[in-house]
Amino acid sequence: MLSLVAGGLRARWASFLGGFLALVLGVGLLTATGLGLAAALDPPPHAPERFASSPVVVLGHDRLAVEVRRGPRTEIVHHPLDRPQPVDTAVLRELRARWALTETPADATADAPVTEAPATDTPRTDTPDAVGLDAPAAQVRALVGDRAQVLTGAERRRADPGHERDGRELTGLNALLGTAGGVAAFVSVFVVASVFAFSVALRRREFGLLRTAGATPAQVRRLLLAEAAVLGVTASAAGCALGALAAPPMARALVARDLAPAWFATATGGSAGWPYHLAFWTGLGVALAGAAAAAHRAGRTGPTDALREADVDRDVLPPGRALLGAGLLAAGLGLLVWTYATEPAALLKRKTYTTLPMLLTGGAALLAPLLVRPAARLLPVPGGGAVGLLVRANGAAAVRRTAAVAAPVLVTVTLAGTLFGASESVARAKETEARDRTAAAHVVEGPRVRLPEPVEGAVVAASGPTSLFVRDGAEAVVKYRARAVADPAAFAELARLPVVAGDLRDLDDRSIVVNEEFERRRVGEEVEVWRADGSGPVRLRVAAVLARGTGDNGPYVTRAQAPGATLDRLESNRPLPTAGTPSATPPPPVNQAARAGLRLLLVLVLLYTVIALASTLLMATSVRGAELASLRLAGATRAQALRAVTGEALLAVGIGTLLGLAVTAAVLGAVGAGLAALSAPVTPALPWAWTGAAAGVCALVAVAASALPAWRLTR
Repeated sequence: MLSLVAGGLRARWASFLGGFLALVLGVGLLTATGLGLAAALDPPPHAPERFASSPVVVLGHDRLAVEVRRGPRTEIVHHPLDRPQPVDTAVLRELRARWALTETPADATADAPVTEAPATDTPRTDTPDAVGLDAPAAQVRALVGDRAQVLTGAERRRADPGHERDGRELTGLNALLGTAGGVAAFVSVFVVASVFAFSVALRRREFGLLRTAGATPAQVRRLLLAEAAVLGVTASAAGCALGALAAPPMARALVARDLAPAWFATATGGSAGWPYHLAFWTGLGVALAGAAAAAHRAGRTGPTDALREADVDRDVLPPGRALLGAGLLAAGLGLLVWTYATEPAALLKRKTYTTLPMLLTGGAALLAPLLVRPAARLLPVPGGGAVGLLVRANGAAAVRRTAAVAAPVLVTVTLAGTLFGASESVARAKETEARDRTAAAHVVEGPRVRLPEPVEGAVVAASGPTSLFVRDGAEAVVKYRARAVADPAAFAELARLPVVAGDLRDLDDRSIVVNEEFERRRVGEEVEVWRADGSGPVRLRVAAVLARGTGDNGPYVTRAQAPGATLDRLESNRPLPTAGTPSATPPPPVNQAARAGLRLLLVLVLLYTVIALASTLLMATSVRGAELASLRLAGATRAQALRAVTGEALLAVGIGTLLGLAVTAAVLGAVGAGLAALSAPVTPALPWAWTGAAAGVCALVAVAASALPAWRLTR
């Protein structure tokens, strides 16, 4: 068996090249993203910045602790505050009485001693959120108790100004790397299974001869699985080595694009072992899974049937494949409908419009043989005349070949259309919603805008970001990004928010404007709220309710409920002589990490598609020597033969593109329905540039991969 496997791999290396390269690429990407995830989930120790020379740091509380009920038990849940609370003044007084303290501004990145004074000094009017000192940590903890936090070692970084920013970047990075790894695994399975299935279809004559010579179905299956195991082991080992080499430059590229903290560039050196194990065994499993279905089909065909079917495509959609394809398609469509009916906001999230198209794509690809013949008869074919008739006839007859070429094109066009289309549709909706949210003729934005001197006839509405912690039932506390308004009357006059109940003019220091996401959202009800600094709870009356929209509609409170909030936006019915960046309309929200992730995914899928198309067409065309020779004997010129072969490849690409656009339309239709259900602007966007570029690349690769072997065979 081993000699037969080795001989088969040497003789048919070109047939296995596509699957091998796909596995190497997939395992390499899984290794690199796994090493990145390992570094993000377990960051290496790095020195603090703000209190680098202070061995002990006393930090104000930076978590909100709330008691919630979980069934019969009560638990304490913690939520991070926007900024740490000031250290208790009594604690500062006691600390100053015993040790010299180092104080730095909250936005400092290095120690800059401000105070080294005993308790007899004049009391301070400003209260820092953290102080550093050189003292025994145990004594400091005994003095401070639970009135503040005592940090030592790497924990001192919690007082750094970039600590929360690093956390947000790592959260986005985990999502980006996880999505890339998931897509890599999905497309690897897809491509490897497709390559193996088509390779087995081309080897039916060989398997028929083996069966005639006495090989049992089990022996044929073991032969194919053994070939897949050898391929999987070698490709996975090569992929792990490739991923280890690619991880450091990947990390540097992420840091250069501000998608990861600066220390991340040196944190992916490969010390963690689990990414290698995960990638290697996933690659081997993908190879065996991709070959399993093909091996089962090769083993269950009798010798006479195999020889008779060697040149005729029959039984191209076995019951198992039809059932699986229909199940995936039904599951994808069902989840789209179910998500729209139960939680339409989930349709606007990247996780949803990244994963659900995979189900639809898998189902459509498995059922593609059913659609090849109708599509081949309906779609316009390149070539025209006798060549066009030949292209149409061959495309409809060679169902397996056409479907094998169309499948990777379907994946590429679908992911290009759904990923970029859905994200662009949501971004346009957010932009339109932001533009329609105000009637102001003049908007000024900046990190710290200042209220201008009064201008006759001018209505000025100023606001700034804050956070609110709201109890959601007895079992949860939810953190909301909110806006704090300085003048409720001016805010009500200029705002054009989608109010579904109540009146914005009723907003005051004891009330709140909520949206439909809130559990308590009836006008007049009271909502229990903790402020951004953790103070509270306070009970605020619901003054108005807004439509949920894309997620940026409220809540709104006054600055009385937003301690520490700074203004970053001024709206006025007249131009304002003030600092900031004037703009006629708010700029569209831009998520650079999400866009970079989408480009990464599209490049990845295109690489897989190029491998799959080139491998499939090189295999398919290389065995058509007798067919092309017969065509030449019938009077066709070499150019006509080449036009027929490349025309068939283009027809298959067209079928894959058509199926991909159909899946894209279903997903974008669901996104549009979700926007409508949330009362958000419906702004569908089909990214013709991205889908066209994807289809164009597929067409170029298909023409080249079919023309090169055909040129050699028609000499």
